[in-house]
Amino acid sequence: MSENINVLYRSATGIGSMPHEDPVRALELIKETLPWGPHWPQLSGRGRREGFLRQFLNLPVELGLIELEKGESPFFCDQANDWPEKVAKFYELYLECQDNKSNSNTLNDALFNSALPRENTAGFYQFLDENWESLSCKPKYLKGQLSGPLSVGLQINAANGIPAFYREELRDLITKTLALTARLQVQSLKRFFLPVVIFIDEPLLLSYGQSPYISLSREHIVQSLEAVVISIREAGAYAGVHSCSGGDWSILFQLPLDIVNFDAYGFLDSMLAYGEELEGFLRRGGCLGWGLVPTSEPVVQEDAFSLREKFYEGIRRLSRQGVSPDILADQFLLTPSCGTGTLSLAQCEQVYRTTAELHKLLLSSV
Repeated sequence: MSENINVLYRSATGIGSMPHEDPVRALELIKETLPWGPHWPQLSGRGRREGFLRQFLNLPVELGLIELEKGESPFFCDQANDWPEKVAKFYELYLECQDNKSNSNTLNDALFNSALPRENTAGFYQFLDENWESLSCKPKYLKGQLSGPLSVGLQINAANGIPAFYREELRDLITKTLALTARLQVQSLKRFFLPVVIFIDEPLLLSYGQSPYISLSREHIVQSLEAVVISIREAGAYAGVHSCSGGDWSILFQLPLDIVNFDAYGFLDSMLAYGEELEGFLRRGGCLGWGLVPTSEPVVQEDAFSLREKFYEGIRRLSRQGVSPDILADQFLLTPSCGTGTLSLAQCEQVYRTTAELHKLLLSSV
């Protein structure tokens, strides 16, 4: 685990997506409700470019490796005649960025603008314009996020229609694109001299072991995620994975992660089968992210007090599986269960305010 990871313990942050079109309004809500761990907002209300699948693929799109068709998902142009030359150009840029001796400011600026263009990440640029060190409540850390290689690789296809994650070459291109984008995020956020946290969003982690994905390789999932995690940590940030569904949590617990964030409101049962692995993760200093505030219909039925009871009940149930209740009550991070990009503005505000209220209750009682 990273040194000084206790900066994450007993804190609260958001997942990423919000329904806003205006990044200023989104950040006002984040600063008010999540001052300890603000995140940059992914503004799904601004259109497809800020969507889960498209937002972090701009570099391979610019290089002609991926083609976009209006109304359809991106796909790799791996049957084009000039495919080898385009792949070679991608790896040339990637290796130049990895080589510290050849990392000129010009190269970094060019890669940054290609990988994270303003039209894809308006919330990120607004976040960078904030003066985080001057706030009356100074953040403990700053959070960024990006889509995960498994979830991207299962939703973008090769030219022949096969999901890209099943093709070694395409899986590697996706993984390296995301690893590079994560590194660029960390480098940008570190300008504020605060700790940085990057979440990798993997909603399709649940696919492993399901019959439609019987040929999905655990080894390939681990290798791809580990490459992005290592890129984040080598850049000097804490690395987490968020998955808003059930799944084989042992995959994440074997990775060099600082945070495992799960939907504790809807999928606590899925974690109960991995008590031994969770205990080992926490004993190594890991932080368990509890997505306790629902981002679906139940948000209108719950409040901070009812959710506090769910937290305590979750600790009791996990402790019966051999997980230390004292560690669970200390090494936690509170989040909504998922992003709020599909909600109305009013529902999003309710989720964020409930998260803030629940966080205060937990700090006063655990």
